[in-house]
Amino acid sequence: MPNNTQAAADRPDSFGLLADLPLSRSGVDRDYTTREIETLADDLRADPDARYLLMRGGTTAVEHGRLRLFRASELPADVAALAPTFLGRVQDAEAGIPPRARVSSLDLDALNPEGPAADPAVPTPADDAASAAHAEGEWGSLRDYGAVFGALDAGLLTEALALANWHRSSTFCSRCGHRTALRQAGWSRHCPNCGAEHFPRTDPAIIVLVTDAEDRVLLGSNALWRAGQYSLLAGFVEAGESLEQAVVREIFEEAGVRVVNPVYRGSQPWPLPRSLMLGYTARVAPDADPASAIPDGEEILDLRWFSRESLRAEATTLTLPGKTSIARALLDDWLIADGGPDIQRVQEGGTGAPWA
Repeated sequence: MPNNTQAAADRPDSFGLLADLPLSRSGVDRDYTTREIETLADDLRADPDARYLLMRGGTTAVEHGRLRLFRASELPADVAALAPTFLGRVQDAEAGIPPRARVSSLDLDALNPEGPAADPAVPTPADDAASAAHAEGEWGSLRDYGAVFGALDAGLLTEALALANWHRSSTFCSRCGHRTALRQAGWSRHCPNCGAEHFPRTDPAIIVLVTDAEDRVLLGSNALWRAGQYSLLAGFVEAGESLEQAVVREIFEEAGVRVVNPVYRGSQPWPLPRSLMLGYTARVAPDADPASAIPDGEEILDLRWFSRESLRAEATTLTLPGKTSIARALLDDWLIADGGPDIQRVQEGGTGAPWA
């Protein structure tokens, strides 16, 4: 093992925090005070500088590799009449959008009061609205574009998707079951029956790059994935549990191996549907045998230890985390510690199919 790699393995906090995680970038001032303006929806429709991001089934309108942001005057009447979710103000002028312009999202799925069509071949009102607003245009997901977009677009789409997912799951009051009403420009829902106020939820989850004394990395294959798909181990933080406790517990539950020295490396939202991914490194406990790692057989079906050389050798045949994920950032950060190439450089010219 090269000396610089050994030094990093001996001091797992020496890498520092991960920089520029794809979904942790933003060019948006969320401007929370604007959410309190009662006439905001009408004000936005009348503002020629205001822009709208369209959401449809977890995707958004894309044009020339960027978000397609619309003026109210460019939208069909039924779309422009939807209740906007205020995302914030553009911090700097970009792509023809003036600085401090207000941006909101409109969820076209709200035009489908009965939910998705039973027959996907039958167009819904949301489908018709999407075609009218963005005729023959492209619709892309956060997985597709999170790592491709610049900071402004990535921040807007991450925020819009998180709020859209929350609204879809919070139509009814969790306290009494009554239908809730939008408030604060889409940032809360009020129950007129019992008076409860509901706010967007975020579920913290840890994701861990586990290494052993030989500085090999542990990757697992989830039961829901296709064969040959591997990533870092991860799991939700339980009630009354610290992040570090969650790291130790999750790795033991999923792999049967004890780890020590959890070190925080960075975080990014993952609104699929509402997670905040907190990245850690951890080392196998000195008295634990890496060979004792066994998949739990429920969530994880296979576990493998990889050296840097062996991971690079299989990077074009395995399906590894895509560039939008924090798993990819953690894995690349470990991989290049020996001065060698990252996953993308290895896969260029190969047949690997990264996923986000």
